[in-house]
Amino acid sequence: MISIHNLQFAYSDNEVIFNDFNLEIETGSLFGLIGPNGAGKSTLISLITGLSAAQSGSIKIDGKELSSARDELLANLSSVPQEYAFYPKLTVQQNLNFFCRLYKNIQQPEMNINKAIKLTGLMDYQHRAAGKLSGGLKRRLNLAIGLLNKPALLILDEPTVGIDPQSRHFILAAIKQLNQEGTTILYTSHYMEEIEGLCDTIAVIDHGKILLSGELNKLLSSRTDTNNFHIQTQRAIRKNEIEVCDFYEKLNIHNNKIDGELDTSEQLTELLALLQKSGHKIEQVDFGKQSLESMYFALTDRAVRE
Repeated sequence: MISIHNLQFAYSDNEVIFNDFNLEIETGSLFGLIGPNGAGKSTLISLITGLSAAQSGSIKIDGKELSSARDELLANLSSVPQEYAFYPKLTVQQNLNFFCRLYKNIQQPEMNINKAIKLTGLMDYQHRAAGKLSGGLKRRLNLAIGLLNKPALLILDEPTVGIDPQSRHFILAAIKQLNQEGTTILYTSHYMEEIEGLCDTIAVIDHGKILLSGELNKLLSSRTDTNNFHIQTQRAIRKNEIEVCDFYEKLNIHNNKIDGELDTSEQLTELLALLQKSGHKIEQVDFGKQSLESMYFALTDRAVRE
């Protein structure tokens, strides 16, 4: 779907972002692009969406050069930015009607709007002003606008930042469904558990270079000498259900998921017993594989980036 070769890009102040950069994203994949602030993710999205032009190199989408087939390719591409991209004084329905009219290639606009509303769960908010929506609903509207042209390639830049767990779960489920229906998705996020739960392939970039790329499962299985674990349950895990563990400080809780690094496999057995005693149904258990977060920090560093 996306093929980038020998990409060169620098800003006018001669700050070089990409130098001989190469990346391949296959059709139908859910591709996670991760890296620290300043790694080049936003610049790469600007180049793929035609907002910026490279000094040299090639960007092909669906086998066609972006530089020579820009209008044709962008008609089947959609980019959902991290910032809200709608008119706050217009209602949800009015925003969708407006943005839908901007596309010349939409044959059945009403059908596309209704599908976007349904997929993002905005049925009960169509007549509410966008500016009065909660943060989670605003993110859903952002996504709905990005779906109006039924894109073959969807680019999502931090689509769940700063929202409540329910809206986050809803958006992630919608993204999975879109990918299962055939949409190729390029996904950026600082939430490692999102990338690990969603994406089939990833690339870690920093300072404009790819540090690691490939199928996520193979990358995570490449080192098996760790005591990292991951447990997923059907419902949210509460702190008081597991804080009796001597190793509680090693545990990280994310809604219905828990992970960390234990000292022994016996500690994992103890933790599973506590969860089951509290009535949890265990959906998934991984032990002995590195997590995406641990792999990410091993490649980059833990220093805060502006």
